[in-house]
Amino acid sequence: MKAVVITGRGGPEVIEVRERPLPQPGGQFVRVRVRASGLNRADLMQARGTYPAPAGVPADVPGLEFAGEIDALGPEVTEPIQLGDRVFGIVGGGGLAEYVLVHERMAVPIPRELDDVAAAAVPEVFITAHDALLTQALLLPGERVLIHAVGSGVGTAACQIARAMGCTVFGTSRTASKLERARELGLHVAIDSTADDFAEVVAERTANEGVDVVLDLVGGAILEGNLKALAPRGRMVSVGLLGGRQAPIDLATMLSKRLTLVGTTLRARPLEEKILATRRFATQIIPWLARGLVRPVVDSEFSVEEVHSALRRLESNQTFGKVILRF
Repeated sequence: MKAVVITGRGGPEVIEVRERPLPQPGGQFVRVRVRASGLNRADLMQARGTYPAPAGVPADVPGLEFAGEIDALGPEVTEPIQLGDRVFGIVGGGGLAEYVLVHERMAVPIPRELDDVAAAAVPEVFITAHDALLTQALLLPGERVLIHAVGSGVGTAACQIARAMGCTVFGTSRTASKLERARELGLHVAIDSTADDFAEVVAERTANEGVDVVLDLVGGAILEGNLKALAPRGRMVSVGLLGGRQAPIDLATMLSKRLTLVGTTLRARPLEEKILATRRFATQIIPWLARGLVRPVVDSEFSVEEVHSALRRLESNQTFGKVILRF
């Protein structure tokens, strides 16, 4: 099979398309013939050696999600799955290949309304956003939510989920065009983070009441502003660290407002926790996808032979939504 392989340590230049042996499913695993996969910054971080793959998955084949059809079944599979069923989902690694092994309970049926490229734009961002907003932040219908990097893959998914719940959505971006496009997905208050202080905008637009939930995909120095922007008993979920790993924290603000700060990641969780997050996503988001209440956002698509161009597009910071690799 063809696979995207990390051959050294570095950027896109150390990534090549190579032939690898066809994996064989055992136990409760199924083999999926991958038709398309979403690229993630984690793939580049893995190539640079800053985000190694967890135990049990290929160390040199990146890829956190897949969309395709079931090609083979392990001997202990009990789910009502058949050969040829179209499925998508997340994996700890190995998703950037023509075939990938997936636990049967992590393979989610693809709504017939989605083609392979659109389906590949769903799993990582929608499962992450759904878990962060609903499970970690306990977002309630009608609340106010602030989403940083609203034009990113997770940002666009979170914006749509919050809108579908009747929430008022604030969002930040450093790019005006991304904010305009996010309005089409349900963004109510667009904040240009290069020109405006987001905490001040939140205060002005909420009569100093603040937002109930902050979804932080940036990290670093914006922590201080997040605490200011949160309403009493507000909740912040930290998902990304592109803006830095460290920041001072005003404990007095946190205590006086009785704030909850949560850090989360999907990749390193135990299998059963990932299964639970996947099942919760499937229960709520799959019907919304089928009805068009939320939709995949595809920035661009490339063939596997164009993987270097795809990775450079991902690195450009010009993307809105997902970069997809076709197999």
